[in-house]
Amino acid sequence: MKNYMEMLQTCPLFAGIMPDELLGLLDCLGGSKLYMPKGQPIFREGDPATHLGIVLEGAVRMERQDYYGNRSIIAHIGPGELFAETYACAGVQALPISVVADENSHVLIVDCCRITVSCCNACSFHSRIIHNLLYLVATKNILFDRKLQVTAKRTTREKLMAYLMDQMKTQGNPSFTIPYDRQELADYLEVDRSGLSAEISKLRKEGVLESHKNYFRIL
Repeated sequence: MKNYMEMLQTCPLFAGIMPDELLGLLDCLGGSKLYMPKGQPIFREGDPATHLGIVLEGAVRMERQDYYGNRSIIAHIGPGELFAETYACAGVQALPISVVADENSHVLIVDCCRITVSCCNACSFHSRIIHNLLYLVATKNILFDRKLQVTAKRTTREKLMAYLMDQMKTQGNPSFTIPYDRQELADYLEVDRSGLSAEISKLRKEGVLESHKNYFRIL
């Protein structure tokens, strides 16, 4: 874990934890560092919702598949970010989603109880990390609500523009990149890929935006 100490110091879960305390905190939390090749499931739908993960290197995505095998991408998670913490904290019996490595990745898997229940050593930093986790869960719920506002739009065009405008505001620039290719974007927006590509072409012809692969510019 020493190779990832600098990155972990930027992880919101460890905000307010001094660098010299972080190594001791990691020992207290335990956890398993795993290497996950691209496409490998880290958590599967139906698994017990007892653990959360931290991306150390690479990226993962949270996704859901319906009865017919249609995929819906919920979120893209990068280095220093958490995944599955909302479900672990809620104490649901089984995960309603899957978490899959979006690229070759290293992740840290931690039992949520090791965070939410103070250890026998009464570590001074434990209350701080519980506060951080509560903040992260609330923030993640806001992000999920933003996705619902996008996918609740009636048409593919409305969903696409709502997502792109949200990305422009979030990144603070009319030119930006997104973490999805065309199929993944279609799965995130819960629309047909061919219909999505057609709408992007129309918007380019109308002079509304420029795009190339995962790059977009709102005109």
